[in-house]
Amino acid sequence: MLNVYLSGEIHTDWRDQIINGAKDLDVTFNSPVTDHAASDDCGVTILGEEPNKYWHDHKGAMINAIRTRKGIEDADVVVVRFGEKYRQWNAAFDAGFAAALGKSLIVLQQPDHDHALKEVDAAALAVARDPSQVVEILRYVLDGSLPA
Repeated sequence: MLNVYLSGEIHTDWRDQIINGAKDLDVTFNSPVTDHAASDDCGVTILGEEPNKYWHDHKGAMINAIRTRKGIEDADVVVVRFGEKYRQWNAAFDAGFAAALGKSLIVLQQPDHDHALKEVDAAALAVARDPSQVVEILRYVLDGSLPA
């Protein structure tokens, strides 16, 4: 069995595509909270309001980091998706953290990000362009089979 952590962009259904595509594989998935409002507001909801936006965001980031660190530390494979629309600084951090821990890293990105992410890509074991390619990597790792 593989434990796979799905990190990065939360605005598209790429996680669902991977999870659905891997239904027949012996894989468990984990990820950050993908409800954007919940992720942004968890700190102030749990620990109390903050009038300063910096501290509002900081509280949320710290609580989210507990989940992220646990998920990456427990993972056999970390998939980090860099979306098209938003800069994903948190995704780059997660990729670096996974690489520092020696985790098998798959980056999922569009070709127009190749130059900006060249250092991140250099730490990855694979750079995929589509969620279906991630599924095929997982399938190959688990049973050695190639796509038909």
